[in-house]
Amino acid sequence: MRARLVALFRDFDFNVAGKWLALGTAVGVVGGVGALAFQVMLEGIRNFCLTGLAGMDLPGPDGEGAVLDIEPGTLIPWLVVLLPAVGGLLSGLIVFMLAPEAEGHGTDAAIDSYHRKLGRIRYRVPLVKMVASAITIGTGGSGGREGPIAQIGAGFGSFLADRLHLSATDRRFLLAAGIGAGVGSIFRAPIAGAIFAGEVLYSSSDVETEVLLPATVSSIVAYSVYASQFGWGHMFGGAGGFGFSNPLELGPYLLLALLLALAALAYVRVFYGLRALFQKVRMPRPLVPALGGLLTGLIGLAFITVAGSTVNAGDVMSSGYGIIQHIIHTDGAGLSVILLLAVGFGKIITTGLSIGSGGSGGVFGPSMVIGATLGGAVGKLFHNAMPGVVQHPATFAIVGMAGFFAAAANTPISTVIMVSELTGHYELLVPSMWVCALAFLVSRKWTIYRSQVASRLWSPAHFGEFAPEILASVTVADVFHKGRKFVSLNETMSLNEVLAATSESRQRIFPVVDRAGLLLGAFRIEDLTSAARAGEPRSITAAGLMCKVPFVVSVSDTVERAQRLLRLNSIDEALVVDDDAGGKVLGILTSADILLAYTRRLNQDQAA
Repeated sequence: MRARLVALFRDFDFNVAGKWLALGTAVGVVGGVGALAFQVMLEGIRNFCLTGLAGMDLPGPDGEGAVLDIEPGTLIPWLVVLLPAVGGLLSGLIVFMLAPEAEGHGTDAAIDSYHRKLGRIRYRVPLVKMVASAITIGTGGSGGREGPIAQIGAGFGSFLADRLHLSATDRRFLLAAGIGAGVGSIFRAPIAGAIFAGEVLYSSSDVETEVLLPATVSSIVAYSVYASQFGWGHMFGGAGGFGFSNPLELGPYLLLALLLALAALAYVRVFYGLRALFQKVRMPRPLVPALGGLLTGLIGLAFITVAGSTVNAGDVMSSGYGIIQHIIHTDGAGLSVILLLAVGFGKIITTGLSIGSGGSGGVFGPSMVIGATLGGAVGKLFHNAMPGVVQHPATFAIVGMAGFFAAAANTPISTVIMVSELTGHYELLVPSMWVCALAFLVSRKWTIYRSQVASRLWSPAHFGEFAPEILASVTVADVFHKGRKFVSLNETMSLNEVLAATSESRQRIFPVVDRAGLLLGAFRIEDLTSAARAGEPRSITAAGLMCKVPFVVSVSDTVERAQRLLRLNSIDEALVVDDDAGGKVLGILTSADILLAYTRRLNQDQAA
């Protein structure tokens, strides 16, 4: 029996499991703590500014309580306009002075880092994003929480990979796991967070399956950390008594899917149209978000004035989740179709003004408000026309949240699950799947996340992986940068001399040559760092650091072979030697060189 157990456990890959359990847990803990800090900061600023100073009554979801116990007083209209402008100004100054890449919605920036920047995010970006987003949304700017918290998790994943000297592939996985940790915690939707991390990277139905397991670990851990403080209940409570039991409802849901797809197109066009307009404004860039905040405040005040109350009408500003909770609690009672449509389309405009101007925040939160209000309006219309078929308008609001974002972001699978986890209403999975699938199918030509790529084939993270024939006819001689300077080390150089020679270099791999300049071997920067930290004897030479079988390609090798060498050894650089010169080192071939060659050849083939 003992022998059988030993044989059984020998087949388990505990090294890989232990690796991603440890790394995913670390990312999850930081993601959960980051979500806690961001939520406290955001709610504290919003309670103090909008409730305490401006006197706005903005109810929130049942699952979230106020950080500060402040009761709204008398409404002060001029503060409704001024606060978002001041918040935009502060956010703009913080972002453009410290980390300009923290502008806009953070999820898109994380997607761009995954595909095009080897999974790297500057260390300061998550902190800047958190503070700037809390100020933008907390003072009345329209935005969501998933963008900043996704960038916080992704930033730590990138940081952890760099500190541990992991490969670019592992860094990308940890970045995606950070996205899952952020989304899974802040919305208390751990399943959806993990799937979202792999699905949001592509505009098609493609999913980055390799990141699902690390993202699952990080999302569950982050959710546990966050929920231990803010409670284990669903974000939107009171969603009971709804369900799907009449197949005739599929007809109205079909119409809802088409309307949501059109609204998602309007959302994308308005968002990027306003963003383009703001980029043309002739004023210092840090001041532009203040203009967007001012316009947001004016629209918010107009809605409040017409409605006669900040409740519901005020949800065109800030997060705006109160109206969703109202629809769920009352089944849409007391809310007119006109008000619901006005808040939905008003939210499209204010989000474009707040985030498109350079403010900081996410786009998923506003999408939930837009989808819920438009879905609720459609549900009320069908309920009035055919009450025997559509009995609860609130079901259309809940399904609308899922369908709208599925159409806007091309994430139908995770969105269905996320809305179910947000409301705890799994009885609506069937109509949600129906609406999300249809909305996604008719809206694949646009997306709110412009850094998405069509599929894994088009991702620089997978270049050459699915089309090696593209690189098979290109040689290393055609690709590597012949004029690039590189450091070459003599075999007799001491450790101190090696450290001095390499201190200013950005190389990752260093050739070791003999007196005739012929290649003897090479070592990676990680080998040198380990030797220096371990206090190796100063008598050690460059020859003692090198690997006898270095990572080498010749000028006559195909780029396909070079790319395979880099990928299999988890390295970003290889040495280029000339066979005709007896092993003389000619330069360094980088993964960026191969990527550029791949992109050029792919574009040539498409244009042909």
